[in-house]
Amino acid sequence: MTTIDPFPTALDLARLVRTKQASPVEVLDDCLARVDRLNPALNAVIWRDDDDARAQARRLADVVARTPADELAPFAGVPVPIKDLTAAAAQPLTFGSDGGPAGRQTEDELVVAALRDAGFVLAGRTNTPELGPITAAENVRYGITRNPWDVDRTPGGSSGGAAASVAAGMFAVAHANDGGGSIRIPASCCGLVGLKVSRGRVPALVESWEGASVEGVVTHTVADTAAILDLISRPDPLSWYQAPAPPGPFAGEVGADPGRLRIGLVDAAPLGMPVDDAVRAAVVDAGALLEGLGHTIVPASVDFGFEVIEPFIAMIDGSYTQAIADWSRVEPHNRIGRDRGLARNSLDYVQAIGDLQRWTRRFVARWSRDFDVLVSPTMTIEPPPAGQVLREVQADPVNTSPTVLAMAAFTAPFNICGLPAISLPLSTAPSGLPVGVQFVGGPFGESVLLRLAAQVEAAAPWRSRHPDV
Repeated sequence: MTTIDPFPTALDLARLVRTKQASPVEVLDDCLARVDRLNPALNAVIWRDDDDARAQARRLADVVARTPADELAPFAGVPVPIKDLTAAAAQPLTFGSDGGPAGRQTEDELVVAALRDAGFVLAGRTNTPELGPITAAENVRYGITRNPWDVDRTPGGSSGGAAASVAAGMFAVAHANDGGGSIRIPASCCGLVGLKVSRGRVPALVESWEGASVEGVVTHTVADTAAILDLISRPDPLSWYQAPAPPGPFAGEVGADPGRLRIGLVDAAPLGMPVDDAVRAAVVDAGALLEGLGHTIVPASVDFGFEVIEPFIAMIDGSYTQAIADWSRVEPHNRIGRDRGLARNSLDYVQAIGDLQRWTRRFVARWSRDFDVLVSPTMTIEPPPAGQVLREVQADPVNTSPTVLAMAAFTAPFNICGLPAISLPLSTAPSGLPVGVQFVGGPFGESVLLRLAAQVEAAAPWRSRHPDV
């Protein structure tokens, strides 16, 4: 077998399988050996069924042996873990909660079905905050996930287990989802690429948080992200939300000329929040890089105040519809949020959604009018200490954790308005921790966003930067 890179991309692994340099079984065994070695210190993967994963890999190995390379599924034999907020047939779904349901699921969520169809081997589940509303993969049931760059820091959340598993080299790609920054925040904390797609781009059986929460992946490269997006964003005529078809395959945007764009550059946080020096420096450097690539830089801001935060929280409170077996065993901050949702009447909920829609119309009008792409910090701070977010929500389960607000202030607005946004690992702080920079496209503008992200990656490559694990 060809030696596998300790930090492989999904496209690299797929190529090894397709060219028969490695079998799906060998790729999986290498992956699981890394999980055995690295996960005890990180607590990123919280459930495994290695027998089932190996059975999948053996079936794929038989397919690879008798199928021409150009007829194989594009990611045949590549292992991927599923986040523990999303259903996969034959896997448990606990939502990271002591009150979560027992047993195994009988149905795939649509994104999971798409990953299977693409040839991925489902291998394990990753940690998340209970029910997903906070920004660190920390819960009472499974404990604290740690950042492979510094185990005393968080990998972020809610897709923190996913990001830690990829950053450490356990997996080349991990399933993730994003309702207020839950792909982009962990990508920033862990030095990865994290794309939050437009509302309606990746179909779901039921759109969560009025379509503000979307499915995706965390990866090492823009090329991986684009290629996987092509496979998970297939049209779904049965869905309420429908993103328009892109002009061409997303994978084809990697390396395409984005043209000269007007870039709105943001270095001040909403609500007058402070921004860490290393974070501000990363955005300033990104602006200089973009200007050097021929783009025009204009000053911009993210207008996101309490008049938006309050209806956003009302929407979250009204969305505690998970199939929890025992709500009395759910963590207090989530029980309180659900109780607020139950106490709010339906007319007030609809009014809150209307307020968010009206704000979206004003906010999104700036794209094309004032700039083509917005560039901002992904977070206002460097990755905080592991356990800090959980301690804050345990100490005060009623109010928003200040650390959650600092981590999500730049990301949550784009879930509300449904714009595509990607965090790129463009900088490293003096502390040695990764710092992500967020790029936000116009309505349904993943194609332009991926062209620009790939151009930036080529100009300032990050592929050689990995934690010492």
